Amino acid sequence: MTLTTNYLGLPLKNPIVVSSCPLSHSVDSIRRLEDAGAGAVVLYSLFEEQITFDSLLLDQYLRSGTNSYAESLSYFPEMGEYNAGPDQYMNLIRCAKEAVDIPIIASLNGISAGGWTSYGGLIDEAGADALELNVYYVPTNLDLTGEEVENIYVDMLRQVKASVSIPIAMKLSPFFSSTANMAQRLVAEGANGLVLFNRFYQPDLNLETLEVAPRLVLSNSDELRLPLRWVAILYGRVLADFAITTGVHRAEDVLKGLMAGAKVTMMASELLQNGIRRINVILDEMRHWMNEHEYESVAQMIGNDIAALVRERHARHRRREGHRHGRALCRCRTPRMPRPRHSPNAPSWR
Repeated sequence: MTLTTNYLGLPLKNPIVVSSCPLSHSVDSIRRLEDAGAGAVVLYSLFEEQITFDSLLLDQYLRSGTNSYAESLSYFPEMGEYNAGPDQYMNLIRCAKEAVDIPIIASLNGISAGGWTSYGGLIDEAGADALELNVYYVPTNLDLTGEEVENIYVDMLRQVKASVSIPIAMKLSPFFSSTANMAQRLVAEGANGLVLFNRFYQPDLNLETLEVAPRLVLSNSDELRLPLRWVAILYGRVLADFAITTGVHRAEDVLKGLMAGAKVTMMASELLQNGIRRINVILDEMRHWMNEHEYESVAQMIGNDIAALVRERHARHRRREGHRHGRALCRCRTPRMPRPRHSPNAPSWR
């Protein structure tokens, strides 16, 4: 029996990938994830805001004092005097690649087109095996159309794709008006994989301080159903590798994701809550289930007949709803008025 799979053209020893989270902030932590059984690791995200902040901070150092003394124009600070966050990220990629044998997937997070997208090339040069592009965007502009929002994603993918040679996976939100069409457009523009779905931070209100209180709520297995449904709908129709990244906590969740058509399932909340040793426990439970159901490999399970079954049931539901709607329209039609009978008091025209 083998648990190996292939994601974005990368061979993985198993389909459990640690998604972008604080567990990947250091080489030691990444090494422990490999020892715990992870098939691959997605590094924590390099944010557009971090790149922009570091650029502004450097600019501040270079310009500081220029209005005081002429000789200050030739002053340049030592590189170690400011925090080069992106440089630290590239160094983490290089060190992680030297320390572990599993694939290292970098994560780039932004919302606007611009110079930050060129960091994809630096990530490629640093040795990352692949890049996950996470467009964290909540459209609040009343004049921005749905098509314009979609174009933001496509344009950013196009820019980053032009600067790298490694495979790219797009991490999507579930809020597109046409998820299937959006998936098709992104793959046509060169996305090698699609990660379903992103979980946006949901702010809360503190009634005592009357302030907005950011609150990160970890996922649970009930959230698996939404990405599970969409992977099953898209599998075989959109030619990309799928990853499920929400609601994966148990062996059953991993198995369902594979049956729906995902090449890998990504996990973070479960590991943050119950520790990274859960990976090996889940892998053992998967082996036990596969043995009982006579599956010899993960590849044998991926897509199986579940994806087709989900699509058929979805189509059947749509047809049934269409029939109900049609019957309701028939019942709501205005009845024909009866033809008036001849009244004996009515004048005769004969």
